Amino acid sequence: MQIKVFNIPVTYGESEFTDELNAFLRSRRVITMDSELVKSGGVAYWSFKIGYLDGPSPERDKQSRIDYREVLDAETYKRFSVLRDIRKKIAREESIPAYVVFSDEELAELSKISPLTMPAMKSVKGIGEKKVERYGQFFLDKVLEE
Repeated sequence: MQIKVFNIPVTYGESEFTDELNAFLRSRRVITMDSELVKSGGVAYWSFKIGYLDGPSPERDKQSRIDYREVLDAETYKRFSVLRDIRKKIAREESIPAYVVFSDEELAELSKISPLTMPAMKSVKGIGEKKVERYGQFFLDKVLEE
């Protein structure tokens, strides 16, 4: 395992510093990541210590190969697309990667469930009580609107 440290000034927000960090993370298999808010000389910055192996994550490569248009029927794919839009909005609002909310595989399974309910969400592999408590209502509210 190798280690790399990134220091990103807080005042810069989305910038070349975060772009560099994100590019690094996409191209490596991250094993550990620690972050700390540090203040030095009147400047605050986030310090990220990344433990990694070279090369992209094998799991990420496998997931990117699935074309859900081919795997799901037209009606289910339409629901999948709606759920994916909801996930994207949640991720953007919470400043987290979309897969943290639900993975594409989990969304595909959710799109097959009709009617979509909180207990039904828990039946999907990979979705537990915490995810349902935190994100479930967002999905149910949108599905009920349609």
